[in-house]
Amino acid sequence: MMNVMIVFDNPVMHVVDYPAQDAVEVIDKRVNRGALMRDGAADRFRAALMALVSDERDIEAFDALLDEYGSLLTQPAVYH
Repeated sequence: MMNVMIVFDNPVMHVVDYPAQDAVEVIDKRVNRGALMRDGAADRFRAALMALVSDERDIEAFDALLDEYGSLLTQPAVYH
């Protein structure tokens, strides 16, 4: 059984954590694209997201975070 946790959801992004795989899936809702990041990339994204959440930033800060990772978000998001 896979351990999966939805850790964040707002109007611009959806984040699912896969702790057993040391991975995080990020979906940019603005463009319906995403990526599965593992290991160091996942750790860096988690840290950046936690910093934004703890500072209670506005939506533009989340846009900026996604823009930083935009080159990785290449997989079309498929909803089923």
